[in-house]
Amino acid sequence: MNRYMKYTLAMLVLLAGFYQTGRAQNFGAKATLDKKSILIGEQTQLNLSIRFHAKDSIGFPKLADSIGKIRIVNFKADTAFDKGDQSIETINRHYTITAFDSGTYIIPSSVFKSPVGDLNTDTLNLDVRTVAVDTTKAFYDIKQPLAVKYTFWDWLRDNWKLVTGILLGLIVIGAVVYYLLKRPKKEVIVEEVKPDIPLHIQALQKLEEIKNKQLWQHDQVKQYYIELSDVVREYLEKRYNIQALEQTSEEIFASLRHMDIASEDRNLLRQLLILADMVKFAKEKPAANENEKSMENAVTFIKDTQPRARPTDVNVKGDEAK
Repeated sequence: MNRYMKYTLAMLVLLAGFYQTGRAQNFGAKATLDKKSILIGEQTQLNLSIRFHAKDSIGFPKLADSIGKIRIVNFKADTAFDKGDQSIETINRHYTITAFDSGTYIIPSSVFKSPVGDLNTDTLNLDVRTVAVDTTKAFYDIKQPLAVKYTFWDWLRDNWKLVTGILLGLIVIGAVVYYLLKRPKKEVIVEEVKPDIPLHIQALQKLEEIKNKQLWQHDQVKQYYIELSDVVREYLEKRYNIQALEQTSEEIFASLRHMDIASEDRNLLRQLLILADMVKFAKEKPAANENEKSMENAVTFIKDTQPRARPTDVNVKGDEAK
């Protein structure tokens, strides 16, 4: 039994050794340079790569902005899997480097951290050379800048957007000016200022128009007294500021009770309005002389009660001076 156990343990140790050896053989880290010799200021690439099992965690070396006097300009990375075994992965990092002093520079070994231990790359040498100068040839002055002829068309090509904008602006302004000059002008209508016609003149003109119609002569007695009384009522309303057009004849007489109207004129007005009411509402048929008398009474009343012109201040003062 003990011999069997020893044999089993020996086999396990042997298998483990083979497994670790296989894993170690699959791993590898290396560093290469695209060009080992460059001129001052020229660039080359430093390539760091490692091959490992994808399930393992790898720690990459951290490179600063420079390695001594070697400047790191840029870097990029790419990943690839083994075609025969997708569990094996290779990661590459490409650093663009340059130097501005001549000499031979040593790029130290880079260390990768892996489950099987640290993996180191080889050290590399970068040779930075200066430009060879032939001292046997004469030196020449630096050439002056070449004069380039800048034509109008060159300027137009460079500023065509500005020129186009200015032209469009001028076109718009021209169109607006043209429209303002050519648009139809509105005719200015000058209203004729009619002189104010005195109230009594307006009433007398309307009475003359009624007289010329010859209404009662053509058996239109009622229409004659309607128009005649309306003219007189309108005159009373504007002259004495009463509601004569809406009031009855008795209400008109009451409204005029305290007005400055002569008794003769009051009688003329009473005769006219009462007779007009009789014709309009009681179908009274006055004689021809009464119709003529009604027109005369209306004219006389309006003339007698027309507004009197007030004397101006100058006349008043002149009268006082006299």
